[in-house]
Amino acid sequence: MTEIYAHYVERTAATFELTPPNRRDWSQRYWTAAAAGLPFLVAELNGTVAGYAHGARWKPRAAYRRTVEDSVYVAPTATGLGVGGALLAALIKACATADVRELIAVVVDTGDPASLTLHRRHGFREIGRLTAVGFKHGRWWDTVLLQRSLR
Repeated sequence: MTEIYAHYVERTAATFELTPPNRRDWSQRYWTAAAAGLPFLVAELNGTVAGYAHGARWKPRAAYRRTVEDSVYVAPTATGLGVGGALLAALIKACATADVRELIAVVVDTGDPASLTLHRRHGFREIGRLTAVGFKHGRWWDTVLLQRSLR
């Protein structure tokens, strides 16, 4: 997971992180999700990690406790193989079991439609756009907000 995400942090604007998290950071993210009862999933192809997905609390305030932001990342060598779709489907199911009511996706509008298409195929609908909210690789980027109800 560390290597997969580092690729996106260092080479793309798909995430607004500027420094790739290390293994300790990933451990903390995992245990934070687990403590909240949220899923943290890993996909393998031929014994190699091909992607991962997890849910994180949308906001720290208690009233948001049943609203979760999803994250889905696929290894560059595994794109186009259905890994992202399988992960997102499993994440949606696991979140429903975890008593999550609403899923939020925050997708950076890089011009590549893959993430938006993936989310739309799984029942997310666009609910808004935040313009020029992230500065990375020498330019400002918009994010598209999508939402899926699990009610």
